[in-house]
Amino acid sequence: MSAEFPCRPRARKGRLVAKSRTDSNPVTHEDRMTAIKSLTAALMIGVSGLFLAAPAMAELNITIDSPVIEPMPFAIPSFVDEGGAGEYASNIARVVAADLAGTGLFREIPAEAHISRVTAFDAPIAYNDWQAINAQALIVGAVQASGDRIVVKFRLFDVFTGQALGEGLQFAGTPDSWRRMAHKVADAVYSRITGEGPYFDSRVVYVSESGPKNQRQKRLAVMDYDGANVAYLTDSSSIVLAPRFSPSGDKILFTSYASGFPQIYIMDVGSLSVRSLGEVPGTMTFAPRFSPDGGTVVFSLEQGGNTDIYAMDVGGGGLRQLTNAPSIETAPSFSPDGSQIVFESDRSGSQQLYIMSAGGGEAVRVSGGKGRYGTPVWSPRGDMIAFTKQNEGRFHIGVMRTDGSEERLLTASFLDEGPTWAPNGRVVMFTRESAGAGGQAQLFSVDISGRNLKPVPTDGPASDPAWSPLLP
Repeated sequence: MSAEFPCRPRARKGRLVAKSRTDSNPVTHEDRMTAIKSLTAALMIGVSGLFLAAPAMAELNITIDSPVIEPMPFAIPSFVDEGGAGEYASNIARVVAADLAGTGLFREIPAEAHISRVTAFDAPIAYNDWQAINAQALIVGAVQASGDRIVVKFRLFDVFTGQALGEGLQFAGTPDSWRRMAHKVADAVYSRITGEGPYFDSRVVYVSESGPKNQRQKRLAVMDYDGANVAYLTDSSSIVLAPRFSPSGDKILFTSYASGFPQIYIMDVGSLSVRSLGEVPGTMTFAPRFSPDGGTVVFSLEQGGNTDIYAMDVGGGGLRQLTNAPSIETAPSFSPDGSQIVFESDRSGSQQLYIMSAGGGEAVRVSGGKGRYGTPVWSPRGDMIAFTKQNEGRFHIGVMRTDGSEERLLTASFLDEGPTWAPNGRVVMFTRESAGAGGQAQLFSVDISGRNLKPVPTDGPASDPAWSPLLP
């Protein structure tokens, strides 16, 4: 259960119970090296355009906000091996296809239905053959591998107009980054057809769970957005909660019970070194988030039975109080321009959402429906706020406009909580926990239209996801 979650009864006074675990899941040297390599692979990829004949403007597109969407059929033959590629050629094409089909906006035409075979990257396109199997989009690619370098290139075609859609692109990187290059190809295709920003080439930090429900062991882990390349960042010697990436993706905030009570820590992604954000004696700190410029951390601080929102410089100094009320104020989240903060408070008698200036001051309530609201997160596009809602015994993930209008519930279950936004503001990931003594936490994602609800694969029970920014 996230430290930010508001919708269960909480005592106003008293201290949170200290919790610790026997370290049955130590982080080995191999774990640390795997994590560092996977987190720093982002620095190893270059991109360039392919200077082909100038493409004509094509009309291939998907209008995502349509009430009913018929998935666009596309074909993606195995990429051409231009030397030393081996399984990379087919594996990269498979990841691109999975990314696109996984959105619910695209439908892959299986290879056995293909009439044409693509044997050379620059070969003429037999449009009639692709039209005959009703493919609307065709993705052609090639891979070359030599030593510690892989080069991936692709082109996208509108089958029914017989035109290229945008120029070809080429990515170069190390063999370890082949999946990232596949995600970048898929991002380019997705953006060209939908007009939306990319999000496949991103990572998710989360809490990996093990053990029985009443004695869970928790440790931080990170993975690709689709569940691949899992790496563990901490051991399970103490409970960890609510990890959050910095805007540049080079740091991770999280809450840990290592001291016996919840305190905020900050991890350097490159080295996995960890330090306290800056402990304030006699207090508990939790629910941290970075400001958009990465220079400030906003969080909740409990002292003397009262919880308010504070801000602190990322270096650990400059503590300042932003709210001052007898109610519980928690789960703060900055607007993308850094000028405002949305948070939850029970000042009205039940948990609701409020917005205030980033410097504190008077807050305006924005939630107005039935039930209780919590864990608000501002969309990276600035147009919406995602939240957790509890009403009539059910939990929901929802979105609303920043003024509280156009509330839309995307899910409903025994327990859904803790939304996090994809970098393009189109998809939300969250935790879903099943009922009963054997219930387990699992990650799910859903489009902000409410379509395409699906589980996110993990290596076991998982909670508290936080999406990274798009990788460079």
